[in-house]
Amino acid sequence: MKVTKKPTVLMERFPYRYVEVGTLENGSPDCRIQKMSSFTKRYSDMYLCDNQMQLMTAMEDYDYTLWLDPDCPPCYIKDVSKNYYSLGKTKN
Repeated sequence: MKVTKKPTVLMERFPYRYVEVGTLENGSPDCRIQKMSSFTKRYSDMYLCDNQMQLMTAMEDYDYTLWLDPDCPPCYIKDVSKNYYSLGKTKN
């Protein structure tokens, strides 16, 4: 029988929370990003991080968390965009 450990919440930024759930077989921490379901009002695992560095990066960079989200919310949005088609035109 597998015993599951209660997750330790490292940081919460709605609708995401960053948790550690015990350790893996290799001794490294089991890092996960969980997302709140709007239907059930409960957190569920959205992404299982490869290592602790990836979890720390996701905690620092909110757009990276959005990029990992399987629901594909918009991320890394620019404030200003250039019109590259007008750069090659010359004035007469």
